[in-house]
Amino acid sequence: MIRKTFESDIQQVKDEVLALGSMVEHAIIASVDALKKRDIKAAERLIMEDKEINKKRFAIENQLMILIATQQPMAHDLRLLASTMEIISELERMGDYAKGIANINVRMGDEKLLKPLIDIPRMAQKGVDMLHRALTAFVSEDVEAAKALPVEDDEVDALYNQIYRELMIFIIEDPKNIERANWLLWVAHNLERFADRVTNICERTVFIATGEFGEIKSSDDEFWKNQKH
Repeated sequence: MIRKTFESDIQQVKDEVLALGSMVEHAIIASVDALKKRDIKAAERLIMEDKEINKKRFAIENQLMILIATQQPMAHDLRLLASTMEIISELERMGDYAKGIANINVRMGDEKLLKPLIDIPRMAQKGVDMLHRALTAFVSEDVEAAKALPVEDDEVDALYNQIYRELMIFIIEDPKNIERANWLLWVAHNLERFADRVTNICERTVFIATGEFGEIKSSDDEFWKNQKH
């Protein structure tokens, strides 16, 4: 009976993690959409809503601490609870990236976008898709899915590099574009870091299931490793 109750508590925690993930996914897409439309009021709402993401994170953390203290878990169960603590921390930071994008939107004021947003929304959508599948892998402890996902981060990096090159061209053509280019570069940087944190979640999932912890290499990592030889 005690074990059944514990398993029920674990399932509840996982459901809450998925709910937190959904909040973060919405925040990142909404922040980019608000920037694309230059909707300052929507951006200001998103900044306020980040407090709800933080509250959800700390509520889950409290649940986890109670389970660790009262159930005295060992082996797999302890790895699961400890790693979930790390995962919700990653999610909270990912929410901060959405808040950061919203802040940029507000700080831009009446400034027009330097260029139409094409690759930035693609970065956001790809990162959110990766996060959604990473959390699905976490819940089911799907090691193969968790190991495969980080390779897709290369697509996000490629989009970031494309954005960087385009913005540098704008600056070279007219140095007065520096500030507006920097705004968009910071947005792209936040999205690139967002996708990087998906890899951290995948690494935790592998650790939960196997007890083995280490970095999951992307093909981009292998490329740079080979350049050193």
